[in-house]
Amino acid sequence: MAKGLQDFSWTMLLLFCAIQELGAWAMHTAVEGPGLGQPGDPALLAGGRVKRGWVWNQFFVVEEYTGTEPLYVGKIHSDSDEGDGSIKYTISGEGAGTIFLIDEITGDIHATERLDREQKTFYTLRAQARDRQTDQLLEPESEFIIKVQDINDSEPRFLEGPYIGSVAELSPIGTSVMQVMASDADDPTYGSSARVVYSVLEGEQHFTVDSKTGVIRTAVADLDRETQDRYEVVIRATDMAGQLGGLSGSTTVTIVVTDVNDNPPRFPQKMYQFSIVETAPVGTAIGRVKAEDSDVGENTDMTYQVKDEEGVEMFKVTTDSNTQEAVITVQKPLDYESKKVHTVVVEALNKFVDPRFVDLGTFRDQTIVRVSVLDVDEPPEFRPPSNLMEVQEDAHIGSVVGVVTALDPDTVNHPVRYAIDRSTDAERIFDIDANTGAIVTGKVLDRETAGWHNITVLAMEADNHSQVSRTSLRIRILDVNDNPPELATPYEAAVCEDAKPGQLIQTISVVDRDEPQSGHRFYFTLASEATNNHHFSLLDIKDNTAAVHTQRMGFNRQEQDVYLLPILVVDSGPPALSSTGTLTIRVCGCDSNGAIQSCNSTAYVVSATLSPGALIALLVCVLILVVTLHGKGSSWSALEPGQTSLPASDTAQLLLDEPG
Repeated sequence: MAKGLQDFSWTMLLLFCAIQELGAWAMHTAVEGPGLGQPGDPALLAGGRVKRGWVWNQFFVVEEYTGTEPLYVGKIHSDSDEGDGSIKYTISGEGAGTIFLIDEITGDIHATERLDREQKTFYTLRAQARDRQTDQLLEPESEFIIKVQDINDSEPRFLEGPYIGSVAELSPIGTSVMQVMASDADDPTYGSSARVVYSVLEGEQHFTVDSKTGVIRTAVADLDRETQDRYEVVIRATDMAGQLGGLSGSTTVTIVVTDVNDNPPRFPQKMYQFSIVETAPVGTAIGRVKAEDSDVGENTDMTYQVKDEEGVEMFKVTTDSNTQEAVITVQKPLDYESKKVHTVVVEALNKFVDPRFVDLGTFRDQTIVRVSVLDVDEPPEFRPPSNLMEVQEDAHIGSVVGVVTALDPDTVNHPVRYAIDRSTDAERIFDIDANTGAIVTGKVLDRETAGWHNITVLAMEADNHSQVSRTSLRIRILDVNDNPPELATPYEAAVCEDAKPGQLIQTISVVDRDEPQSGHRFYFTLASEATNNHHFSLLDIKDNTAAVHTQRMGFNRQEQDVYLLPILVVDSGPPALSSTGTLTIRVCGCDSNGAIQSCNSTAYVVSATLSPGALIALLVCVLILVVTLHGKGSSWSALEPGQTSLPASDTAQLLLDEPG
């Protein structure tokens, strides 16, 4: 039957060609070729009338002709042809002599090969009319076209495949998924051979396609990725506008259903149980739990948290970003003796919630985690954990500094033994009672040598010394006033010969190695041996400093060039301690602005009772003066044999009063 339809089709085509041929003969008035009638052609008469010219219709040839005889295309004819055979017709150009043959006498053109419009739509040729005897052109060459006429021999084809589209689950009906387009190689300007319409062959339950545009849309609103995450939809394209007899082609479109967050997290179990030893350090992972989520991608990202107060205090929950598991860790030290089982409520919730689906329910879930604490043999624990003790620095050897206490957490009243880690107390300044934990002094203490001591105390089970714990103990040595205050430095001052009364010479400060808790308070006064001097005064400023001022008008360094002023300093105790220091004051020559120009080096004492240091300094100065004078031929006589020093009346003179 198919063969019969094919023969019928070609019969109709041949009939169509025959009708065209008859039309060509009927139109004998001629259509001039593009090359005819050009200005200057010898074929034109003086009046512009055509003397003679080519005669033919536009030529068509149907494609895909399968007959056994050459296919008649048409006839070329010159109006100068009188039918006596004197004119020879020839053609040149595309396909001349191969595809197209011409009868030299009649001008009939036949196609000898099967043509395909989709490969070449027309052929351009030129026609010549020649004198058969002389072979001379009787007419100018003229160009003509043989057009290949289309038949519907090409089915629509989808050239851009494979097609893969996507649409979010639960999208509304009519949501656009993607567009497919088919191409038809037939002539779009001739008939309906290239007019394509689209339809769904497979998958019409879930998707539709626009017959004109090829846009695929959803046909239902309940696409569920968790039920089916992809569909294979077959789209058909038919030419001839879908009429009967049109050719068609099809393609398969893969439509992936993408995820939305429409599923809440759910714990597979309502209770989980874990166990951990009581000595597990803070940060130890106890276990992992995971809430399942049917969604994919970021829609399964979880956040976990502890909901009950007890769990928040003792445990911490973090999220493993790679596995989306809840990791439960120890946040505070566990104690089997205090609590053996902990119950923790863990909640899972989606990190990214889609507000479009909140009406589907709460996007969170809870589960209970029971943590059993396992008992272990633990070392004694120090109680209370205070690590500071104090003791007076004048405490006698054997004085109790304090008592440390440790208890065995596993067994009530289990005996504990104590010791000091001697690497922290190599000098054995402290000892400890092994049974009671009492710490006592082992040596004399001195706060000024060491104000703090850091020792480590050990507590161990009496019958198992391997179970040992340690604590650091800081012992502060409290100050006792056992050091007198002293002048901060061996002060020396200078005074000009023309100094006026009340002029400040020196400010005095002191140092004290003690550190009373209420702070230092020092008192200044002239020593008893200097209370009757008329040269200088001492003022206690009340801020732990004192000021020395001149008390007379002018000094004479020729009479006396050095004064030694004894100053008594007393602290606030208790008990109050004191010391005497000496201020050395030199009389110097100064310019009009008070700038010192020169000072002598001879020293004088301010009292008959001097400190050993001051006396030595004085003797050295006198010795230097004696040597100097002796070198200059002084009238002073040398020491008598056996004499070791000058008389005291010659070496020192009390200068607290003016010399008489």
